[in-house]
Amino acid sequence: MILFYFSKAGGEDWDLASPPLNRDGMPVLVDDDLRFEDENGLRPVTFINRWLRELPISGAPAESSWKTYALQLKSWVEFLSAHGIALFSDRQRLRDGLSLYSEHRLSGPLEVRLGASSWNLAIKTIAAFYQWAVNEGHCQQVPFSYAVGSHLRPDGVRVESARNLATVRGARRHATRKYLERPYSDLLLNALAGNGPDGEPDRTFRGRETGRNVAGGSLAISTGLRLREWRLLTLWEIPPLPRQRTAVPIPLSLAPPTTKGSKGRQTWVEYDALARVHDYTTLERAAHVDGSRWRPAYALHVENPTYEGAYLNGTYRRWHLLTPAERLRLVGPGGGSALLAVQSDGSPFLDWATTLRRTSARVRDRWEPAFPHVHPHMTRHTMAMATLEKLVRGYYQQAARLVLDTGDDNAMALYLTKADPLLILRDLLGHASVATTQVYLHLLDTQRIFRQAYEDADLDPAARLEAGSEFQDSDAC
Repeated sequence: MILFYFSKAGGEDWDLASPPLNRDGMPVLVDDDLRFEDENGLRPVTFINRWLRELPISGAPAESSWKTYALQLKSWVEFLSAHGIALFSDRQRLRDGLSLYSEHRLSGPLEVRLGASSWNLAIKTIAAFYQWAVNEGHCQQVPFSYAVGSHLRPDGVRVESARNLATVRGARRHATRKYLERPYSDLLLNALAGNGPDGEPDRTFRGRETGRNVAGGSLAISTGLRLREWRLLTLWEIPPLPRQRTAVPIPLSLAPPTTKGSKGRQTWVEYDALARVHDYTTLERAAHVDGSRWRPAYALHVENPTYEGAYLNGTYRRWHLLTPAERLRLVGPGGGSALLAVQSDGSPFLDWATTLRRTSARVRDRWEPAFPHVHPHMTRHTMAMATLEKLVRGYYQQAARLVLDTGDDNAMALYLTKADPLLILRDLLGHASVATTQVYLHLLDTQRIFRQAYEDADLDPAARLEAGSEFQDSDAC
């Protein structure tokens, strides 16, 4: 079975009555003989492609999700075919195949073996496809069993949930570090800059691009950007650095095509993180793009750029309308990519996951054996927890009042003084509902933050005793 990714480029030469109803970047599966049907009718890949084509309107708008789901289904269909099982066979035969598949992927050859989280993703994908197939009348029953239970949300509402029994249990939540507390985030940023824990240059470090790495890491930890948003920021979407240092964060707008669900949002960036980004753009980045010969296919040449937009190949376009694919083709006025992070040849830099992984390993080897493996999404968790801590302590609110007291008409300061902390964090993270933010924080375990807030507050003895009993009850649970 062959997997390729659809592109409309050159479509004018296809001699078709109407263009295919596929989005650019959509994965498409086809059998090795390049046929979608035979004398028996439509082949199974046809139905898989239909399901994939509907993903953007079925709760999976991200292109990376489409590719992941296509790869999972490709492996499943190939396994079934090798064992003579049809994609829409009867339920018992599919369950027998699923049992064999679990043995193959969880304890089979090393090159195909999956960890618990990857296996659960595969099961989620296969189950979603079969649920769609049942709803569309292609299959009689979903070949999975479910355990139904209920749990309390952080806001006290009891909700029912169903667990697919084919999934496997991973590590207990408290056994895995999901965010970096301040000493660890400082250690990470120092290592990204090529420094030791004390902030002094690490003489044994032989890496490069330290300005880019520490600027990108600071930006991610300060803003809570998702990896896709982090990668696709252009140079001119970065807000200007205020003339004076400010404790009130600076708004950072994210273009809808780059955000989850294409909803767009406004987050913020701390002054120090923004200063690091500006240092990188004026020094290291400027040297890499100056005179760069990097040119992508179908390049979009940027002229007269501003914070709002630029002329691309002679036509004015606003940044917030550019798709991810168009952003990757942007060439700056002096050469090189127009994206914020670039490589030494001026081409776009996208592999933040590898940078964080290698830096984490260096920290563990050199200074802190307990330092976790840092992945891009952990920077988002770190921002959420650090922001919540400052909101709970009233840090941002106090800073905002100082700005307003000076007569400065600052919309961000006014927002901080009027909005509820959870609503602020909801907006910054881009959650659709504050209930999502509550569940998200619950999974990160916010007890330490609220315990510290109680301890630091100037409470009378009775209130302090009550606070202590609250945390004792929580610890007992």
